[in-house]
Amino acid sequence: MAALAVFIIAVAVLFAMGRPPMCDCGTIKLWHGVVESPENSQHISDWYAPSHFTHGLIMAGVAWLLWSKWRLFGGMPARFALPIAVLVEAAWEIAENTPLIINRYREVTISWGYSGDSIVNSASDIGWMTLGFLVALRLPAWASVALGLFLELLALAVIRDNLTLNVLMLVWPVDAVAAWQAGG
Repeated sequence: MAALAVFIIAVAVLFAMGRPPMCDCGTIKLWHGVVESPENSQHISDWYAPSHFTHGLIMAGVAWLLWSKWRLFGGMPARFALPIAVLVEAAWEIAENTPLIINRYREVTISWGYSGDSIVNSASDIGWMTLGFLVALRLPAWASVALGLFLELLALAVIRDNLTLNVLMLVWPVDAVAAWQAGG
């Protein structure tokens, strides 16, 4: 219930920020696979959905590490792990749709022309993270790591971008990476 409440609050905040509810194209697609398109980050899934799924794998791993340490000291119960993960993902979705981050994406990543996510896409991204988190709870750690690496390599091969490069280019842009991503 706490995770759902965080999700609803995040969607309300995105509405209050004036984010478009859905793609300006007037449709909601299950999949939109063209990265350099005004419809990218506007639908239920796209080539960045695996990154959000991977966020869930990572957050489940971090939660497992933290909770195993906190358990030793009588700390926070594990039932708070998913709501905290949803809170972190929701906070990122809100931050990602601020002018500061939108402009940063435009300046230093392959997301030229990026105008932010639709609310449908942001809500779906939170859902992809949640799915990744729940899958990680069911898999052995090695399988979660393998799945995360597979998704990173798949996106890298297909669109020349992934979670790792996205973070790198936002934090520490590398000209050689930008040139490679641009096809040079």
